[in-house]
Amino acid sequence: MIDAVLVGCGAMSKAWLDAARQIDGLAIVGLVDLDADRAKARAREYDLGGAVIGTSLDAVLDQARPQAVFDVVVPAARRDVAFSAFAHHCHLLTEKPLADSPENARAIVEAARQTGRIHAVVQNRRYVANVRRIRRFLDSGAIGAATSIHADFFVAPHFGGFREEMAHVLLLDMAIHTFDAARYMVNGEPAGVHCQEWEPANSWYRQGSSASAVFDLGGGKVFTYAGSWCAAGFRTSWEGSWRIVAERGSLIWDGHEGLKAEAVVPGRDGMFDKIQPIEVPALDPADRVDGHLGIIRDFMRAIETGTEPETRGADNIKSLAMVFGAIESAETGRRVMIAKEAQ
Repeated sequence: MIDAVLVGCGAMSKAWLDAARQIDGLAIVGLVDLDADRAKARAREYDLGGAVIGTSLDAVLDQARPQAVFDVVVPAARRDVAFSAFAHHCHLLTEKPLADSPENARAIVEAARQTGRIHAVVQNRRYVANVRRIRRFLDSGAIGAATSIHADFFVAPHFGGFREEMAHVLLLDMAIHTFDAARYMVNGEPAGVHCQEWEPANSWYRQGSSASAVFDLGGGKVFTYAGSWCAAGFRTSWEGSWRIVAERGSLIWDGHEGLKAEAVVPGRDGMFDKIQPIEVPALDPADRVDGHLGIIRDFMRAIETGTEPETRGADNIKSLAMVFGAIESAETGRRVMIAKEAQ
């Protein structure tokens, strides 16, 4: 049995608690929130009558003595939560993003290393079935190595609240999902980025609702991202719309169930290479899916076996570096090298 304390009982905590109650061998033994009444309400909603409730994480950890902390707080509080968890010898699973700045991200990852605690990030788009299928298909070499990766993200949500007042809202609050998926699917290592942000006349956000970025993912791989949070009409999936060009063919994914690939075959049709459809295999039994549920299960398995979880902080910091590199580029108008940020 693994006991965990969840800190941060806002709207996102429901996804965590919904997943947690499906997992045998996991017990939520504490809930922490700056608003004690909100924590108590979550305890009633999820029948956690025996959980320790409080507004101080340190105090709840002292009383509950869990093996793990689930961090669902706002990014600005991430570092304090991490340091408190590690000081109490707890493993840590945190909501994305890993941190609110490159400096805090590095500090958290280093603290996990020094204390020997497992630290992972809920990068739940990695656990989307078609993301897994694409990675496996490209690894097979069926169309050769990926050379160009293109993702479009165009949705127009009226969130209200803090997002509409944020700076760099698209890059900070959403783009890491797309950036991490790109890095994962083609096994890329981010090295540099040039990015531009702008605010269309129809935008209801304060700043940064639209962005375009070009990343160097190493090994000759270039990733282009075009996104907007105020593009009404022809909405893409929340996973984006993708085209991956490889040495001997291409793959397209609409972000839903539409996943297709074509491969070059011998011969020409006029001035064009001949191509033919090629099947993208179904999920392999070894592929891990199921969003928060899959990630929490992997995190528990890592605690039980001493292995490294896939979305460990020491790896996820590379995806976060893509976000901060893009923001720096947008602010300065120059290309930014991001390899050092990812180490």
